[in-house]
Amino acid sequence: MSIQIPRGTQDILPGTVELWQYIEEQARNICRRYNYKEIRTPIFEHTELFLRGVGDTTDIVQKEMYTFEDRGERSLTLRPEGTASVVRSYVENKMYGDASQPTKLFYIGPMFRYERPQSGRYRQFVQFGIEAIGSNDPAIDAEVIALAMEFYKGLGLKNVKLMLNSLGDTESRQAHRQALVNHFEPRIQEFCSDCQTRLHKNPLRILDCKKDRNHELMKTAPSITEYLNESSQVYYEKVQELLTLVGIPFEKDPNLVRGLDYYQHTVFEIMSEAEGFGAITTLSGGGRYNGLVQEIGGPEEPGIGFALSIERLLMALQAEKIELPVLQKMDCYVVALGEKAKDQAAKLLFDLRKAGLTCDKDYQDRKVKAQFKAADRASAKFVAVLGEDELERNIINVKDMNTGQQEEVGLDLFVSYLAEKAL
Repeated sequence: MSIQIPRGTQDILPGTVELWQYIEEQARNICRRYNYKEIRTPIFEHTELFLRGVGDTTDIVQKEMYTFEDRGERSLTLRPEGTASVVRSYVENKMYGDASQPTKLFYIGPMFRYERPQSGRYRQFVQFGIEAIGSNDPAIDAEVIALAMEFYKGLGLKNVKLMLNSLGDTESRQAHRQALVNHFEPRIQEFCSDCQTRLHKNPLRILDCKKDRNHELMKTAPSITEYLNESSQVYYEKVQELLTLVGIPFEKDPNLVRGLDYYQHTVFEIMSEAEGFGAITTLSGGGRYNGLVQEIGGPEEPGIGFALSIERLLMALQAEKIELPVLQKMDCYVVALGEKAKDQAAKLLFDLRKAGLTCDKDYQDRKVKAQFKAADRASAKFVAVLGEDELERNIINVKDMNTGQQEEVGLDLFVSYLAEKAL
């Protein structure tokens, strides 16, 4: 019996991986422009980090984490998201003491959640995310959202929509929390067991329930915006003002809640409106998490961030029929005829690669026609032919595959000639 890939994972093969590399390069470029620095955290962490950081009432913690005991009987978990790990590192490495504040970080890497695989959703998936820690300025909220929107637009997406809401500060959330308890409690037995458990632990999570989303009480549930105190309302309006100032359109959605417990104030999601994208239209989401740093053992520092799935992004690009400019042509394919020519071709390849060129040759002793076909498949810009006759004359025949023009070039000048032509 052959061994197959685990359910909910994928192999990213040559021909496709170049799309990922291009997207990751664009992510790094935009982070450089916004002055966010890359951070790399472990793929597994102590389970307690996610219990405290993500929240023990979330679906992620209750149902989706890959948790195991190591040989020292320590409970470890494959990271289901990036924020908790980044904040743990921020606290552990005392980044709050750095002279440059706020601390602005980004990450790109695999995350793991045990959920039902479906289109664009895998059990191992790749997230690109940013975190800005150490500022209460609404301008940093607008900056984080602007970075996300500009990233999508820079890749060519047009059918994206920004949804915005505020969860308010602690005082506002407490008032809203009690209103939700009062609203749902008389008929909570009509809801799923998860919602019944959440009623007194985190009633806001009921609003995010997929099983009971069509229940009539969901439509009449009190909105958080009705309970925002004055300072929370002013903060929310300032974020909207700044987004309008930089020309980023948005829609307010008072029912928008995020699936993690650490959010306060600004929350947002970016949706795809592309035809054929699918029923689940969310591309990315994020928000402000004042209190998370303290929860993980650090000082009282506020933060905000977002994360997006590369897999979902690729789906959106496909839905909008956007082709990324990732065609990588080979600079030169060397066709060698005869044993001495083969040896010389190996030396030429070494010199070409040292000069920064992408090149290759045949390693299966194929005929000339088959070697030219291999050069075509590789989209080689030039084909250089070296046989016994060329060796005796100390030259090599170089063909420009775009124009069809051929030229004899001295072997001693070949590398510099090609470097000038190809680069």
